[in-house]
Amino acid sequence: MDNLTKEQRSRIMSSIRSTNNKPELRAKLLFSKFRFMYQPRNIYGRPDFASRKYKLAIFIDGCFWHGCKEHFAMPRSNMDFWQEKITRNRNHDKKVTNILKREGWNVVRIWEHDVINSPEKCKMLVNLQAIRNK
Repeated sequence: MDNLTKEQRSRIMSSIRSTNNKPELRAKLLFSKFRFMYQPRNIYGRPDFASRKYKLAIFIDGCFWHGCKEHFAMPRSNMDFWQEKITRNRNHDKKVTNILKREGWNVVRIWEHDVINSPEKCKMLVNLQAIRNK
């Protein structure tokens, strides 16, 4: 049971930013070597970064919203809703990845904590994928 009213919860949830959050801003700096589009609307699944030249789509998956095994903590209120929500997000991620791969894209999914804790590892992973697609 949620301890907030529906209006309070709605106001809190609407204030969550989905673009230009800290991991994405850090990733912008990491991937600046290549000409990546930031959140291109015309690519299925709207990756966080994409390069048509390298046919590379990069998604930065948030630990909470995508259910990271290391950092996800199930909220104590409204557990059924959150379990369904995280499952839907994961299923959607798989669907988007499969569709992009069928269209010839290489898809890189990076956890939010990796961008923060291991930026060089992320940069190397993206560079390898870009070089493979040349």
